[in-house]
Amino acid sequence: MKMSKQEYGALVQSMAKPSPMGRDLVGAFVVGGAICALGQLLMQWYQSLGLDRDMASTAGTITLIFLSVLLTDLDLYCHLAKIAGAGTLVPVTGFANSIASPAVEFKSEGFVTAGGMACKMFTIAGPVLVWGISASVVYGILLAVLQLL
Repeated sequence: MKMSKQEYGALVQSMAKPSPMGRDLVGAFVVGGAICALGQLLMQWYQSLGLDRDMASTAGTITLIFLSVLLTDLDLYCHLAKIAGAGTLVPVTGFANSIASPAVEFKSEGFVTAGGMACKMFTIAGPVLVWGISASVVYGILLAVLQLL
């Protein structure tokens, strides 16, 4: 079956379900906001336990990452993402999910494909990590040099 690009485009449009924009916006806003509010609550809770603001912020972020990975492993994060859409992608939880999802996918393979799992884990997050780590190394070197002057 040979089709032109226009015919294929028309076929795709005829079969695609329209996206309920209003519901998607509300879902993203509510869930994304709830994730951020949970992060704020965690930070305040850690501060009430005696951590300073920076350490409480770090502990809250680590807790959100843990919860995201846990929900990914329990196959619940994908259900949340269906409701929230981009609301689950923007906070740090989306980044944790992007790394954890391939690991969960490969866990049934065991340690035989551990190398493949490690490669897949960083398919999405790899560029972010490479540039983030590289920038922090360059910044650290510049800061050290400037302090010596």
